[in-house]
Amino acid sequence: MMHPVPRRVRAAAVLLVLSGAPALAETFRVDDVPPGDSLGIREAPDADSPAVGRAPANALLRGAGCTNDTPSGRTWCRVKYGAVVGWARRRYLAPAD
Repeated sequence: MMHPVPRRVRAAAVLLVLSGAPALAETFRVDDVPPGDSLGIREAPDADSPAVGRAPANALLRGAGCTNDTPSGRTWCRVKYGAVVGWARRRYLAPAD
């Protein structure tokens, strides 16, 4: 079942991504995915949302803010990996050193 993303979450994500403000951006490394698996990047911050891409273990993703104001209450982060922009579960993202 697909859950609608709250309007304020979408608006905040768009503003963060389009602002280009370097102070808000952070870099994450894909972490804690099984060998040979990859992290799904989703259209909305919900596991039932369609996947828009995947990132392999240890890949670096550009972050643009996280929220737990989601249907599941879990924390998701707005990320960019190459040309793919979407949402990834925070539990699989580690700060890049």
